[in-house]
Amino acid sequence: MPASPAPAHPRDRSTAPARPGASRSRRALTVLGALLAALLCALGAGASPAAAHAALTGTDPAKDAVLQRAPERVTLTFSEGVLLSDDSVRVLDPRGERVDDGKPAHVAGKSSTATVGLRSGLPEGTFTVAWQAVSEDSHPVGGAFTFSIGAPSKTSVVLPSAEPDETVSALYGIARYAAYGGFVLLVGGCVFAGHCHANRGVRRVAATGWGTLFGATVALLLLRGPYTSSGRGLGAAFDLGLLRDVLDTKPGTALLCRLLLLAAAAVCVAVLFGSYAPAGDGRARGAAGRPARPARGGGRAPVAGPALAGRTDLAWSVGVGGALVAGGLAATWALAEHASVGIQRALAVPVDIVHLLAVAVWLGGLTALLVALRTEARLPRLAVRRFSRLAFGSVVALVATGLYQSWRQVGSWHALTDTEYGRWLLVKVGLVVLLVGVAGLSRRWTSQLDTARDTAPATRGAATKPKAEAQAKTASKARPEAEPEPRSEPTSEPGAATKAGAKAKTGGKAKVKAGAKTKAGAKTGSKAADGGARAAQLARQRAAVSAARTRRERDADPTRSGLRRSVAVETGVAVVLLAVTTVLTGTQPGRAETEQEAAGQSVTTGPVSLSIPYNTGARNGRGTAEVTLDPGRSGDNTFHAYLTNPAGKPADVPELKASLTLRERGIGPLGVSLNRVSAGHWSATGVQLPMPGDWQLSLTVRTSDIDQVTETDTLKVGP
Repeated sequence: MPASPAPAHPRDRSTAPARPGASRSRRALTVLGALLAALLCALGAGASPAAAHAALTGTDPAKDAVLQRAPERVTLTFSEGVLLSDDSVRVLDPRGERVDDGKPAHVAGKSSTATVGLRSGLPEGTFTVAWQAVSEDSHPVGGAFTFSIGAPSKTSVVLPSAEPDETVSALYGIARYAAYGGFVLLVGGCVFAGHCHANRGVRRVAATGWGTLFGATVALLLLRGPYTSSGRGLGAAFDLGLLRDVLDTKPGTALLCRLLLLAAAAVCVAVLFGSYAPAGDGRARGAAGRPARPARGGGRAPVAGPALAGRTDLAWSVGVGGALVAGGLAATWALAEHASVGIQRALAVPVDIVHLLAVAVWLGGLTALLVALRTEARLPRLAVRRFSRLAFGSVVALVATGLYQSWRQVGSWHALTDTEYGRWLLVKVGLVVLLVGVAGLSRRWTSQLDTARDTAPATRGAATKPKAEAQAKTASKARPEAEPEPRSEPTSEPGAATKAGAKAKTGGKAKVKAGAKTKAGAKTGSKAADGGARAAQLARQRAAVSAARTRRERDADPTRSGLRRSVAVETGVAVVLLAVTTVLTGTQPGRAETEQEAAGQSVTTGPVSLSIPYNTGARNGRGTAEVTLDPGRSGDNTFHAYLTNPAGKPADVPELKASLTLRERGIGPLGVSLNRVSAGHWSATGVQLPMPGDWQLSLTVRTSDIDQVTETDTLKVGP
């Protein structure tokens, strides 16, 4: 009959009431979690699914322009460089058929331009230009505009949405968040293990980071194709042709390099944590190369000190190799996102790499420290102090590189509050200040750690060693010994008949003894099984008692409990900070947005066109005037006006007058001498505009001797 489990010692039961400090800690963590959830909801609502970083600043022909003859090509100008594909620029005639000829290309090697040729013999009517590209910082952009040849006409073109599929966009965003989180855990966990302290929990942090970053990178690589191609659903993620096109782009190459670097990172992690093995197998090494001490209650003992302590040659090799791999991983972001676009790229890329590494060491190390504090009753004071110094250096690097990045990406004080990027940057700065404040509280708890307390667990373990040996002896006695097998003695009787009878008798006795031996073996096996089950049950009880004792020791020290709570708050704020940082990488920088607005106001490529409806109030007095100023820049220009009635036919009027005024500079009105070319068509040459700006056009249409009207609109004239 199996023995009943031995009851735990009364002192080992966790019956102590919850302390007020623990209750306050739980309330603080609950409030922090609620704030985190609220901010993440705000992030999801405020961030656009595909923040455009390259904007269209000019086109030739201009938007809504009416041309007298067909152009040879269509040219687009962007605020920054773009990556082109075979279908980046499509030109469709009024029937919806493609009339572009050849593949899109950059003009004179300028990455901020795109041009495509047109077929000859184009008919009159309205043409649609649909464009789609990928900005140099890896974000997809797209749009469409129209121009007309001869006169505007109806068109059957239905423009597709320039936005990616909603499911693809959501999954791509999740993968981006996961990639940053995995990088932080991987780098921070390994640095903490190599410099401060290593145990099974810290190893789990680093392994989780590696797995998360690897899975997120594979997902980003597969989703990149449908994410940058409008109208492609989730099924396109497994399109090998689309995947090949992605690998030919800069973001795709960066993702592929990240996967290769993760293979090297796996080797570094294996070597870093490879010194940990089950106790007794001859491979487990503690600090300074000493064999690891078995933990109370069975299992592995936490290693006291950083990984590879005492093995200087291997530690240096892993440190240098790991630093190169971590820098390479950070470069896969820096070379494909904001740092690779804009001013001072040669300086911005290494600064961004240092910034990412500082974030990973600080925030990932915080996570590793929190795990170590929760899994060990007496985390060595030296380990906490080492991380405190490491975190301070990371904060200094973070602030220095962050100031430079803020200046480079924002550019002006008003962009800090007037642009989305600037507002998110202010949120990030506030979170960093909050995190530094909580870190200061943690440093106060660290300074209060008593060195003498660190040796208490070892002393207590030595004192309880005889008790542990006694328990081991009791467990070994609980295993029943196998009963010895009975031995038979040979017998001999004189005479043949007697011998035959003796043999028969001996055979009978042998059978009886064999049966007895079988029963004895079965009984022995049953007792052995019962003894093994009891030993396993006792081992589980000892492990539970040891775990309860570890928790009590961990919570008994108010200094370490306070440190653990403050580190938990730091980690929560760090999660929010990492989320805001990810949002910033997907938001158009304030400097680029400001320059884009200025370019949209002052730079115009190609003719400037306006559509001005008019109504003189008389019969047949309604119509539309299509006005074109070519080339739409300061200096000499040609003015065209095409008048059509509501039916779209040319409207012949007896008189048409026009004038231009630049009110902000007090120039004008400058009269435009219009000449009638044909029915509904008026033009003027040599229209001189002295400077760029928003010129007000006044157009007077007279349809009879007494019926006329003056309409005004604004023409944006470039330099």
